[in-house]
Amino acid sequence: MDASVPRPRAADLLAWYDRHRRVLPWRALPGERADPYRVWVSEIMLQQTTIAAVKPYYERFMARFPTVEALAAAPSESVMQAWAGLGYYSRARNLHACAQAVVHRHAGRFPDSEEGLRALPGIGAYTAGAVAAIAFDRPAVAVDGNVERVVTRLFAIEDEMPGAKPLIREQVLALLPHDRPGDFAQALMDLGATICTPRSPACGLCPWREPCRARRAGTQESFPRKAAKKPGRTRYGAAFVAMRADGAVLVRTRPARGLLGGMVEVPGSDWRADYDLGDALRDQPVPAPWRRLMLPVRHVFTHFPLELTVFAARVPLATRVPEGMRFTPFARLKEEAFPNVFLKALEAGLDELERAS
Repeated sequence: MDASVPRPRAADLLAWYDRHRRVLPWRALPGERADPYRVWVSEIMLQQTTIAAVKPYYERFMARFPTVEALAAAPSESVMQAWAGLGYYSRARNLHACAQAVVHRHAGRFPDSEEGLRALPGIGAYTAGAVAAIAFDRPAVAVDGNVERVVTRLFAIEDEMPGAKPLIREQVLALLPHDRPGDFAQALMDLGATICTPRSPACGLCPWREPCRARRAGTQESFPRKAAKKPGRTRYGAAFVAMRADGAVLVRTRPARGLLGGMVEVPGSDWRADYDLGDALRDQPVPAPWRRLMLPVRHVFTHFPLELTVFAARVPLATRVPEGMRFTPFARLKEEAFPNVFLKALEAGLDELERAS
């Protein structure tokens, strides 16, 4: 590397952070000690999700489960319902299992080392590093998308993601101040979120603008390097919204493992690229005068887009309840742990039935 480029200094970043740190619901104020439980819940929620989206969920979640003991003692259905809408539902199952492990194995106290944290269910390298640094001020590295962007630009790292992660960790470790590792971890995240943004970074305001190699070359927006993603093949399926004469709606809980595991759905078909909508009624949960909605419900998962064709019907009060399903009273539907894709299907089906009545 060019020896004329100055080495970035942690002190410069921390001085910037002391002036510009964000106020977040889970973040301790200056001089306060961080709560490991609040830090941990926030880090799990923030995976694959934005701060703006997480804030209201986090505040409701904390009001409902204010301590790790409260979360551990809660029924799994309550945890899944509180998580509904955040996506990546295996995180909620792991969150619950981890809380129970902290209570039963560690008397309600989180381990204060990366190794101890990684031994808990659902805690990987990133979360362990973040909690160890932020909650316990350990010299640990937490590499999220913001940190990847800052560091790959700072050192003009040409390796493609995710292969560049070991080098990024190495560079962060070399910069890590041993007196304020928790603040340093949060400062890196804040810098990426507010200054070193994916598009149009505010380089003139950056405390590391001088040592940033990508800025010097004018190539900031090309980092981090990423291999081209192959789009997943669209899958298709059918969803059936059956409303009983008393207003109750037919639902079921998905298997605990797999995509959207443990969440609630309106019954439907498998999702396949070759699904034949002409045969959709073979997948009907109960015989009924089904009305097919013209517009499908569309949803994009990490690996594939999905199009669900919705069928809606009113059914008699005496309708037999299929095995593994249940009728939920209309007033209690909001208590069910519907992920967004099934909320869309449910709302579309109910709207159709209201129009037809």
